[in-house]
Amino acid sequence: MMRRLTNLSRLEKSLIIIAADFFLLPLALWTSIALRLDNWNFESSHPWWIYFAPSVIAVPVFIRLGLYRAVIRYVEDRAILMIVLAVTIAVGLFSALVSFLNLPVIPRGALLIFWVLAIAYIVASRFAARTLLRHLIPTEGEKKNVLIYGAGSAGRQLLVALRTGQEYHPAAFVDDDLTLHGLLVAGVKVYPPQELEAIIANLNIEQVLLAIPSAGRNRRLEIINQLEHLHVEVRAVPGMADLVGGEVRLDDVREVEIDDLLGRKAVPPDAELLSANVMGKSVMVTGAGGSIGSELCRQILRQRPTKLVLYEQSEFALYSIEHELTQAAITKGLDVEIIPVLGSVQNGLRVYGILTRYAVQTVYHAAAYKHVPIVEFNMTEGIINNVFGTRATAEAAVEAGVETFVLISTDKAVRPTNIMGASKRMAELVLQAYANQKEVRTRFCMVRFGNVLGSSGSVVPLFRQQIAKGGPITVTHPEIIRYFMTIPEAAQLVIQAGALGSKGEVFVLDMGEPVRIVDLARRMVHLSGFSVQDAKNPCGDIAIQFSGLRPGEKLYEELLIGDNVCGTSHPRILKANEPSFSKDALEGELAQLLEACALNDCDNLRDILSRCVSGFRPDADIRDHLYAPTAISSSGPQLLH
Repeated sequence: MMRRLTNLSRLEKSLIIIAADFFLLPLALWTSIALRLDNWNFESSHPWWIYFAPSVIAVPVFIRLGLYRAVIRYVEDRAILMIVLAVTIAVGLFSALVSFLNLPVIPRGALLIFWVLAIAYIVASRFAARTLLRHLIPTEGEKKNVLIYGAGSAGRQLLVALRTGQEYHPAAFVDDDLTLHGLLVAGVKVYPPQELEAIIANLNIEQVLLAIPSAGRNRRLEIINQLEHLHVEVRAVPGMADLVGGEVRLDDVREVEIDDLLGRKAVPPDAELLSANVMGKSVMVTGAGGSIGSELCRQILRQRPTKLVLYEQSEFALYSIEHELTQAAITKGLDVEIIPVLGSVQNGLRVYGILTRYAVQTVYHAAAYKHVPIVEFNMTEGIINNVFGTRATAEAAVEAGVETFVLISTDKAVRPTNIMGASKRMAELVLQAYANQKEVRTRFCMVRFGNVLGSSGSVVPLFRQQIAKGGPITVTHPEIIRYFMTIPEAAQLVIQAGALGSKGEVFVLDMGEPVRIVDLARRMVHLSGFSVQDAKNPCGDIAIQFSGLRPGEKLYEELLIGDNVCGTSHPRILKANEPSFSKDALEGELAQLLEACALNDCDNLRDILSRCVSGFRPDADIRDHLYAPTAISSSGPQLLH
């Protein structure tokens, strides 16, 4: 019966509500007259039809004011105000009609009582129906009991949103505010944080929703640490300002971001440094479709350059970032010319043509092959792109009169054990050699940092996928550690570091404390509501397996080659004084390196990198797909000219 009621059409439901109001108003009038005259006999001096006159007057008023357009299941408390207004108008018209038509006299006191009772009956009918529809009608499946952490504005609005759905039952609030403890907020009790464990156990809580968008990073970390051992799924709620602004939706309630687990305070960017090389300038980003390149483009767009050239060799990546930035510029009213360019950084003539065509003043060189195991098996391609692509782009920048050239480098360039890291250090050496030339006016600098969360190849999305499939999670080594930073923070710091550069500096970003990858995996499992299966807990949900270090992978990464480092005006940006080559000396090595690449002479490639790159210690034998222990004859096919 109840299921059939909910399946009625909108018109049928409205007619039922109208019929209910049509009979409730006469009941209210009769009750008010009976109370006023203390006569509960229906057969009084008033004919029966007089009791239905308010209904005839009120129903059109209610229709006009939209009382029947509201969806009863989702009706809110503010609907009471509209009901009061509608009933007041209806009672006023009824009183005027009684006086004007000289109808049987109804005591004035009874009219006042009628006004109060009519409001009470109509309001009670709506909220009784809402309660019935929400709680008595069976749902498709069992609702999840959820706990909302935060009884503020965000928490209360989340409560309203959850009650309109059929998936979640808000069972409790938890809040730090002592004045709220023990109180009921919208009918839900507020508990202190100290009772979290007991609440989750007693109320069978399956999910905790963090509705504290204004809380600082440290406080969020404390809460997450408190929840981790409880093995309950933890999700975060976007701020209400974002919801209203349309940037996120309520169904964007998301998993806790890993940057919330790092305990790292974000330093507000220096607006002057952010805009120095960008605002009002023509800017080009190479590798614009990659993880770092695309975020650099987003940050640069906000600083209002005159032109933003997107240089990318992947057609799909170029299309995606160009479309995104164009829409963002339209939405935010930014007068920025966005220019998508398809091309490789190895093609120096094309790079030079684009730089001169669009009078580029600042270049952010993010184009690189950076996946360590893949570059290990494709040595020549990694070196050609990372080293000679950087040289070709730098030469083009010098010839085109570019003002500033910023290389996005990596911590893997420090005492590398892999070809990718060694090739990035060689790219740094190329720029240092150009910067040391007096006749070169382009300012070259390099920015070196560690892993960024959410980038292509990052462990975080991989772990999420493995958890979603029920495990196991694969970690290369129990002792492996990494530095982490969010992509937006890294991009902002790169732009600011570029403004600090003058003559070939190597800037190092403060990455905070290193994180053990296995600990990160454990926390992600726990905060997804599962337990780790190990020797101590053989019945756990998800196992962590160790697969061994990948080709070229180190247990830990460093950011500095030596100890010669000093601070800058920015608290998160350090400056390292790294050894370098003169341009003439480096050109000789590069000529040999180019020849080795053309011959795919992997042994010679390694020897040259070992001479040039300080601390380069390959961790294993050569793994290149085309490697043969004997060197290829110089008469073999020439791949580069």
